[in-house]
Amino acid sequence: MPCLFRFSVLVLLALAAVLSLPFEAQAEDKKKQNPVLAPIEDDPDLPRVLILGDSISMGYTLDTRAMLKGIANLHRAPINCGDTKRGLDQIDQWLGEGEWDVIHFNFGLHDLKYVNDKGQKVPVQEGRQNIPVEQYAENLDALIKRLKQTDAVLIWRNTTPVPEGASGRVAGDAVRYNKAAAEVMAEHEVQVHDLYSFAKEHEKEIQLPRNVHYTKAGSKKLAQQVVKVIKAAL
Repeated sequence: MPCLFRFSVLVLLALAAVLSLPFEAQAEDKKKQNPVLAPIEDDPDLPRVLILGDSISMGYTLDTRAMLKGIANLHRAPINCGDTKRGLDQIDQWLGEGEWDVIHFNFGLHDLKYVNDKGQKVPVQEGRQNIPVEQYAENLDALIKRLKQTDAVLIWRNTTPVPEGASGRVAGDAVRYNKAAAEVMAEHEVQVHDLYSFAKEHEKEIQLPRNVHYTKAGSKKLAQQVVKVIKAAL
């Protein structure tokens, strides 16, 4: 009986592994098919620009790349960069071995969100803030020290607004986190791209209701602002 039991367990485990393959393959294929996260081939005659950021930056990556065609090779991290903790864990991987001329970067919306003990976003009253603002500032300080080693022009893009009713976040927290980030940037003499003010001014026009994300047209307007500061830096 013990042998039969062990055999049955092995069969079940093998079956589970086989059944999971299509789903894993689909997930990998989906990632590969996302042009935002796909690697690009450099034009060796153009400068190299790197975007680091969350889904807001993912929303404006393709439009930014199109607007910089013939001007710069625009890369981005092949992932949603998430919070500053993930940034510290993966920054070396994102920077790679190549040289960068400009790095346009942001962290914030995933730091200020509310999460449960498993790190999953939850309603504010059911969780805790993911990365408290004091730790956020310390993490940014460490990230900038690493980014400065690239000798690239660094551009900090501050965090876009959290509107009333956005799930798992408190309206107004972006202001607190941006204030803390601005102090770190001033200390390190890093340029600040104030995308928050632009997005706030045009909030009703470009942002989804009760959501931190933007319409497709809204993301294109954000891209236009990103292109301006990158071109100026180049």
